[in-house]
Amino acid sequence: MKTNGWNDLGYNFFVDKCGTVFEGRAGGVDKPVRGAHTYGFNGYSSGVSLLGDYENGGTPTAAAKQAIADISAWKLGLHGVAPEAKVTLTAAGDTGVWNTGDKATLNTISGHRDGYATLCPGATLYSALPEIRSTAGASIYTS
Repeated sequence: MKTNGWNDLGYNFFVDKCGTVFEGRAGGVDKPVRGAHTYGFNGYSSGVSLLGDYENGGTPTAAAKQAIADISAWKLGLHGVAPEAKVTLTAAGDTGVWNTGDKATLNTISGHRDGYATLCPGATLYSALPEIRSTAGASIYTS
């Protein structure tokens, strides 16, 4: 925040390696708070960030993956969206992956790189997303 001159965190949630979930962007976790995590798609999504570096050798823990699945299942459930579904969104800006107005079909639990030109969330976390989607689909928090 300080380095980039922002006045708030962009992600709605943060998860640590122990699976602890923290509120990120202010406004209430159960509210439709607009994030600033994936330019062009912030109006349609919530962002969850796993603390750490998963591009250069870091491996997400089982507790962290479970927490991401559970918070995702709960948040998606507030809006009647299935964790293992796909959704088509319209890009509201040029992202380096999508151009303004493009129709992007994404998993409801996607990686940052699916919407924006970045390495985030890193290779090992990105490869864990199918498992996280399945876990979210079976979560006690899925409605």
